[in-house]
Amino acid sequence: MRLNQLDKHYNPMKIKYLIIYIVAILLISCKETTPKPYGYFRIALPQNSYRVFDNNYPYTFDVSTYSQDSVVKQQGENYWVNIYYPKLKGCIYCSYKPVHGNFREIAEDCRKFVYKHTVKAEAITERPYGNPSQKVYGILYEIKGDAASPIQFILTDSIHHVLRGALYFDAVPNKDSIAPVLNFVRRDIIHMIETTSWK
Repeated sequence: MRLNQLDKHYNPMKIKYLIIYIVAILLISCKETTPKPYGYFRIALPQNSYRVFDNNYPYTFDVSTYSQDSVVKQQGENYWVNIYYPKLKGCIYCSYKPVHGNFREIAEDCRKFVYKHTVKAEAITERPYGNPSQKVYGILYEIKGDAASPIQFILTDSIHHVLRGALYFDAVPNKDSIAPVLNFVRRDIIHMIETTSWK
C-alpha cells in the first residue's frame, strides 16, 4: 500500500528537473576564482612648482608650493626648519650646524643617522652632488625597503656650513604604499639640493 502511494507521487519530470538543478549548482559553485590583490588608494599629485625659502637663515633653497615650512626652535640649535606636506603626511626635517673646525665630527654624525636604518633597509645608495659655483657639495642617501626615513641628505661647503635633511612619513613604512608620494617628494628634495646656496 505504501509503494502504491509513492507511485502516485513519483513524477519523472520532477526528478529530471531536480537532477538538472543540482548539476547546475555544482557546476557554478566549482568555478575557480582568484583573489583580488590588496590595493592602495590612488593619490592625485599636483605638478611640482617651487618658491624660495629665505628666512634670514645662513642658507636658502627652493621648496615646493605644495608644502608648508615651520621654523624649529630647539635649545642650543638655530636655523632649523621643517618642510611639511600636510596632504601627503610627510615632512623633511632640516637641521643646520655651523662648522667650527669640527667638520669631520659633524659629517660622521650625519652618516651615523643614515646608517641607523640598516636594520630595516634592503640597501642604501649614496649619490654625490657638487655645485662648485655655489660651493655646495653633498650626498643624497636613498634608503631602500621599509625604513622609517627613505631619503636623507647632507650639504656643506666644508668650511662654514652643514645642512642635513631627512624625509619621514606619518605612516607605517611600506615601500609599496608610499612609492608614488615618495617619487613626488624625491623630485622636490633633488630640486631643493640643486637650488641651495649659502649666505
